[in-house]
Amino acid sequence: MDKKEKVIALLKSIETGDTAPIAFIHADKYKQHNLAIQDGLAGFGNALAALPKGSARVQTIRAFQDGDYVFTHTDYNFFGPKTGFDIFRFEDGKIVEHWDNLAETPAQANPSNRTMTDGTTALADLEKTAANKTLVEQFVRDVLMGQAPDKLTSYFDGDKYIQHNPAIADGLSGLGAALAEMAKQGVTMTYDRIHKVLGEGNFVLVVSEGSFAGKHVSFYDLFRVETGKIAEHWDVIETLLPQAEWQHQNGKFGF
Repeated sequence: MDKKEKVIALLKSIETGDTAPIAFIHADKYKQHNLAIQDGLAGFGNALAALPKGSARVQTIRAFQDGDYVFTHTDYNFFGPKTGFDIFRFEDGKIVEHWDNLAETPAQANPSNRTMTDGTTALADLEKTAANKTLVEQFVRDVLMGQAPDKLTSYFDGDKYIQHNPAIADGLSGLGAALAEMAKQGVTMTYDRIHKVLGEGNFVLVVSEGSFAGKHVSFYDLFRVETGKIAEHWDVIETLLPQAEWQHQNGKFGF
């Protein structure tokens, strides 16, 4: 099995209870960054044991690899309906580190009738991976971090932009309307730091830290790039637990 297949099997085992994929985890080195789960292989086991019997559902929609990292986009029932991104780091064929971002899945689609996980899954343009990672990282710096907001329109093909954020409609027009409504309500969103950029072909995931509505959050943004422009976007925003509630001291990021 390749790295992607190992990760997909491990995630599916949360639902099925199959113990075989546990062997893909390095028993002595596994480092956990989900702040609510204890460190190590034992912490992973304890989290599974806490799930109500038969409640877990796992459907991995997208899986990508960037060097020693595999990152996935998954529709979960994990203590309730969740949408999540997971990142796994491998050493010598074994999983040694895990990061994730989870959010409750809304009952309804967004204003453009899209969900947090639907849309294309087709991987393309493998030879453009590095260029697409550079493009997306610069977009986050210029626009989301506010370093050059006037460059916004240069990253898109007019208003052709598919949006999966549960509160925002398609297109730059949908994004503008959502931002205006947020400003009207006094809701602020700030990207302070990029922690990791991972990509394969036309898909790029950016892990960032900042604040949303006054809360310390982790942003996981997945972008699909088409002919040098951002064509589609999915995201999960997770509020970080207070440090007193952390189950380990590895931190949320630590790439």
